[in-house]
Amino acid sequence: MKLLADAILFAAVCHNGQYRKDGKTPYINHPLEVMHHLVHLAEVTDEELLSAAVLHDVVEDTHVTAIQLEQRYSKRISTIVVELTDDKHQGKSERKLLQVENAHQLSPEARLIRISDKICNVHDMHLAPPMNWAVTERLNYVTWALSVVDQIRGTDARLEKAFDDEVRAAWQVLSHKPAQFM
Repeated sequence: MKLLADAILFAAVCHNGQYRKDGKTPYINHPLEVMHHLVHLAEVTDEELLSAAVLHDVVEDTHVTAIQLEQRYSKRISTIVVELTDDKHQGKSERKLLQVENAHQLSPEARLIRISDKICNVHDMHLAPPMNWAVTERLNYVTWALSVVDQIRGTDARLEKAFDDEVRAAWQVLSHKPAQFM
């Protein structure tokens, strides 16, 4: 548990001062929720995998490099985090397209984190939406997240059900009608 406790504290320090797109929620809540879903839905007990979940955004969204993660933790943790890291040098549209196109290439561990991450993000689209995002943008995000997860179905039925439940809830709230996507 020492590894996971250190990863949680490190992620909290790295994300200090950052907020989710709603402008109110401390960013650290997100990686903790991702880890929570892995523990409670997928029954993950692998400490390195849970640490990678907590650290999954530090390379993408902070000053931390993959090399620093490897030196501090392990090659395995660093590799999983890098798999989940978007290249911020590319435009948003290109990054989103690449997530869909490359999802099937993710390792089984990265797939678990990706689905858990999308559960959290879709949940936020209807309950803690990004500031200044129109309903259509939020619906587009939900549709895109569904296209990412569809590429890696068969990873974990419990996570996929939770994701599908969030998609249904978001669709109902945002479109004001029952979801017809499935």
